[in-house]
Amino acid sequence: MTQLENKSQPGTLPFPRLWCPPLTHYKPNGEIDAARITAHWQFMKPHVNAFLVPGSTGDVWEMDDAEIKAVLSLSLELAQKQGSQLLLGALKPDASSTLNCIEEMLSQLKAFSGKQDSQEAMLACNVVGFVICPPRGKEISEQEMESAIRSVLNLGLPTAVYQLPQVTENEMPAELVSRLSEAYPNLKLLKDSSGEDKVANEIHANTPLFLVRGAEGNYANWLQETGGPYRGLLLSTANSFPSQLRKIVDSLEAGEIDKAQEISDQLTSVVARAFDLVASLPDGNAFANANKAFDHFMAWGDAAHSAPLPRLHAGSSLPEEIIHQVENILQQADLLPSQGYLSTHSG
Repeated sequence: MTQLENKSQPGTLPFPRLWCPPLTHYKPNGEIDAARITAHWQFMKPHVNAFLVPGSTGDVWEMDDAEIKAVLSLSLELAQKQGSQLLLGALKPDASSTLNCIEEMLSQLKAFSGKQDSQEAMLACNVVGFVICPPRGKEISEQEMESAIRSVLNLGLPTAVYQLPQVTENEMPAELVSRLSEAYPNLKLLKDSSGEDKVANEIHANTPLFLVRGAEGNYANWLQETGGPYRGLLLSTANSFPSQLRKIVDSLEAGEIDKAQEISDQLTSVVARAFDLVASLPDGNAFANANKAFDHFMAWGDAAHSAPLPRLHAGSSLPEEIIHQVENILQQADLLPSQGYLSTHSG
């Protein structure tokens, strides 16, 4: 771990600075492809070894309970083998289903670890917390948000809150996050994918929370070394560009700001172009779809043209035209690999 990863603030855990919500890969029949997921995690491991499972990029909003259980089971096995840290996404539309999801996940952790105490089971499984969202709905009031989040925090388990208005249709105000953080030492982390960064900008100077940014783009500018409000990044693009994102963090820590900025600018341009391409697709979400397009080439390399098109949870595949356009984007940025991780990590 880096210096900042080892250094904890009051009320926080020593979280890694770079996290990934991993993709979920599927076989042609729709089954979860454990072998492909394993190879993908091995590809990321040298650069990022901390994962939110399942997250938006991993189709959590579309999965049924059996699929979530299967993804978690595989993730626990991989985390043990790789020494990975995990955040578990209990991302549900209301407090009741969130609590039920956490209960189900805890049962799985206890069965996997053989530990009956919840926090001992989490520790044995390398799980550092549960990630929750505000209840879904445009008309949800601040009081309703607070009541729902408190009902989870009252469990006493290490917890992270996730600002994701793209799905929840609402945003937690900074005052609410600060109030909850003061009342609950087990609230450890805030992830913000809104792209607005209102909460982090307002509270970062005085909060014990570990703040991580989930919105894509301008990566170097949002971390503390360049005056940004965040201590870390939790990014969908770590699925496909783990080494580049790691270099940004490492360069900033080494005081090599210009180097970090150069990599950040290149990646920002590539990612923005791909996200624009997938914005109008009827299935999936932009985080998953753009990264499945990138991942197609990271996995297959030169063999990508003869490989099956990436399958989405809905059963459709990414259009061939989008795959060709993403290839051009990667080629122009000199980010197109000749050899994919399915050959380099096939063992």
